[in-house]
Amino acid sequence: MSEWRFKLLYDGQCPFCCLEARWLQRRDRHGRLVFEDITAPDFDPLRYGVTREDVMGVIHGVFPDGRIVRKLEAFRQAYRAVGLGWLLAPTGWPVFRWVFDGLYALFARHRVSAGRIFGGSCATGTCDISARTRKKATGR
Repeated sequence: MSEWRFKLLYDGQCPFCCLEARWLQRRDRHGRLVFEDITAPDFDPLRYGVTREDVMGVIHGVFPDGRIVRKLEAFRQAYRAVGLGWLLAPTGWPVFRWVFDGLYALFARHRVSAGRIFGGSCATGTCDISARTRKKATGR
């Protein structure tokens, strides 16, 4: 197994996040993508130079050299790590990027409440960041 190329920091209590993480794990045949649950008791966001509110507000990803990407760029890099970068490539094209970034910001702002509708819960209370904080993190 080769070394990982990208780490996705995901919310293990968000049904949407878990679904995406499982989907990507099944496609990661070479161990190039690793996952870290930001709701795990031992997760320390300061290790990455971010706050809990930052990582709960939008998805983050980390390269082995410590560089951090956020929002849709984190998904683009995760898909690229498992060899499926072409699937999300259009979301980064200049003509479409602003649309997809806006849609992601809308999703990120409402994912916790939408997750509750689909059976997700926040048993540890780590998901409960204020709407103002989430709004700041998503840039909207």
